[in-house]
Amino acid sequence: MAGLEIQQEELAGRLTLRLTGTLDGRTAMQLRSSLKELGTREVVVDFTHLREFRDSAVGVLTNDLSERKVQFRGLAGHHERMFRYFGLTTGTLSPARAYYTPEEVLA
Repeated sequence: MAGLEIQQEELAGRLTLRLTGTLDGRTAMQLRSSLKELGTREVVVDFTHLREFRDSAVGVLTNDLSERKVQFRGLAGHHERMFRYFGLTTGTLSPARAYYTPEEVLA
């Protein structure tokens, strides 16, 4: 069973949560808990290094994220749209490399 690793990095007063592994409904709960522990701090969530990002995670995260000041890095266009469908503006930062599914990489 794949999991999610969340690394916190602070540079110049900006806190970044770097995600590696798999983000799905179960591991999205883990990310929600990490965000709650940070209180009202402004956070950048970096999806760039995820191996897999399932749509079910978007639904789990959306309610909590709408109440926070969060920016996203490394979202694929599909996941940006999914967050917007749930009414959440992604505030996406220019990623060095966007997340792609293996099928998109092979195409």
